[in-house]
Amino acid sequence: MHENKRGEMSSDRAERINNKRDREKKVIGQMIAIYCRKKHGSREGLCSDCREILEYANARVEDCPFMETKTFCSDCKVHCYREEMRRRIREIMRCAGPRMLLYHPILLLKHILISRMGK
Repeated sequence: MHENKRGEMSSDRAERINNKRDREKKVIGQMIAIYCRKKHGSREGLCSDCREILEYANARVEDCPFMETKTFCSDCKVHCYREEMRRRIREIMRCAGPRMLLYHPILLLKHILISRMGK
C-alpha cells in the first residue's frame, strides 16, 4: 500500500493523483470550450450554461475516490454525475471529441494513450 503507518498518502502518490486530476480537468475544460464556441458562439470564455457544466465536472473530478485507479470518467463503473449532467456531458463529448484533433491534437493523443494504457 502507498500509505504510511498513520494512513497518510505518500507525497509522490498524492502528486500523481493531483496531476491526473489536473489532466482530466484540462481535457474536459477544452472540450466544453470547443462545444461552447461551436454551439453557443462564445468567443471569449464560456456561456453560463457551459460554465455550470464545467464547474460541475471539475467538482466531480476533485471528489472522485477512484482517481488513482481509473483512467477517465467515461471509463468509470460508478457514475457520480446526475442523469441530466450525464446527458449534457455526452452531448458535449460527441460534438467536441472529433474537433479535439484540430484544436488540441497533443492533448487528444495523450488522452487516447492514457485511456488505452489504463493509467
